[in-house]
Amino acid sequence: MDTTTSSSAPASGNAPLYWMALGTFAVGAEGFMIAGILPTVAADLGVSVAVAGQLVVAFTAAYALSSPVLTALTGAISRRGLLIGAMTAFTLANLLAWQASGYWSLMTARILLAFAAGLYVPNAMALAGALVAPERRGGALALVGGGITVAVALAAPLGTLIADKLSWRMTFAGVALLAALATIGLTLGLPRGIGSKLPVASLRERMLAARDPAVLRALLTTLLWATGAYAMYTYFALYLNQVTGIHGAHVGYVLFAWGIAAAIGVMSGGKIADRIGFQRVTGPALMFLIAAFLSLAAIAWLLPQHLAILPVFVSVIVWGISGWAFYPAQQTNLIHLAGIRLAPIALSLNASFMYLGFSLGASAGALTVADSSVRNLGLVAAAFVSSALLLKRSVARRTAASAA
Repeated sequence: MDTTTSSSAPASGNAPLYWMALGTFAVGAEGFMIAGILPTVAADLGVSVAVAGQLVVAFTAAYALSSPVLTALTGAISRRGLLIGAMTAFTLANLLAWQASGYWSLMTARILLAFAAGLYVPNAMALAGALVAPERRGGALALVGGGITVAVALAAPLGTLIADKLSWRMTFAGVALLAALATIGLTLGLPRGIGSKLPVASLRERMLAARDPAVLRALLTTLLWATGAYAMYTYFALYLNQVTGIHGAHVGYVLFAWGIAAAIGVMSGGKIADRIGFQRVTGPALMFLIAAFLSLAAIAWLLPQHLAILPVFVSVIVWGISGWAFYPAQQTNLIHLAGIRLAPIALSLNASFMYLGFSLGASAGALTVADSSVRNLGLVAAAFVSSALLLKRSVARRTAASAA
């Protein structure tokens, strides 16, 4: 999201926004669904779950590194044409993943998916503000961003169910269909010329924003939070297999509960931060998240499978709500630190740091599964989130000292 102004007149009606939201839903679905089907993908491709996890590393790292670069380099291109082109590429890359002949062809498809997704999402968020009158921009951004929120709740369980009933390849075919529908909708629903003069921050401007010490520390907090969350999330299906004995479609039910909790966290985190202040949300959210991960580790080591299911379910709910309540409150924090003028750049960087954290978390989880035990994933995740909490408190103390 780089700006919310355009020389074009605002469009009437929300239809274009819904098509853009369908695109963000497709992107979110592709990004989150793989966690539930990772053991199935690994078995079918003849690799270990840790090796299959590198498919997550590749996607999230490619997204994090390419998104700011590609967004800056394509600043002169029509926003409408860019969104249509990015979603078309996303559709084709999902078809490549559907027909992947082996591990490396699937890896290539995932990287191409990341390039297209990293170009689509920030430009969709920027254009959302240009499609409506100024007094409706907050709602427009919430609507388009809501596609990812819905994906957080539904993608993993739906993907698990589809993989269980059909095959894991059909999950990519399903996302390709969603992306194709979004492409058609964008082509027919976006007014020509909309966002044609929408400025995009250069790479230099983004680097300057990140050099602010307070902003950089906040971005590193996001990085550590995301690393901890994805160390657990990427291999959570394997955790459920070994700790609770849950397999197949039943993994999808647990992930559905996590997704609903995560959606509640996303929707409530920002609203609560507006009422009581972001500092009173981010700190407790991280503390509850640490407690949830430590609980998952304790359950894995101390309880037999038949007694572990209910405690795991409770921990999953706490994890989902607290983990995702942090993110919108952290965005509010960054707006406060960067100021209104640099806020779009700071939020774009925050998304890149989040995806970079997802990549590091998937790598940390892979090392834990391969060299230690899936039962230690909670400890690894808690360690990263604890570091995020310590850094967040350091930022808060420095901010308070400078204001005194």
